[in-house]
Amino acid sequence: MEMNKKIKTEAVDHLFEAILTLKNPEECYSFFEDVCTVNELLSLSQRYEVARMLRKKKTYLEIAEKTGASTATISRVNRSLNYGNDGYDMVFARLNREAEQEQP
Repeated sequence: MEMNKKIKTEAVDHLFEAILTLKNPEECYSFFEDVCTVNELLSLSQRYEVARMLRKKKTYLEIAEKTGASTATISRVNRSLNYGNDGYDMVFARLNREAEQEQP
């Protein structure tokens, strides 16, 4: 996996190490509300939601209506899904495995 040299810094390493210590959604809310502005957090969550919907084969129109994302944002997320570092798909696969393990 090719890491983007622009983001791979010691400070980013420290941030990711901090994030990896978070244990549940409540801890994530506490940490991310301190670290991010409301708009930054909403933008991140919107992009993630767009990616989820694209992987579920939703149309740009459906995604725009549900998330409020612009077509430019949807297009950028779609480009990341198709040509990025497979980060979204790695997470989606893990979440799917966890969901399957929880099934009786």
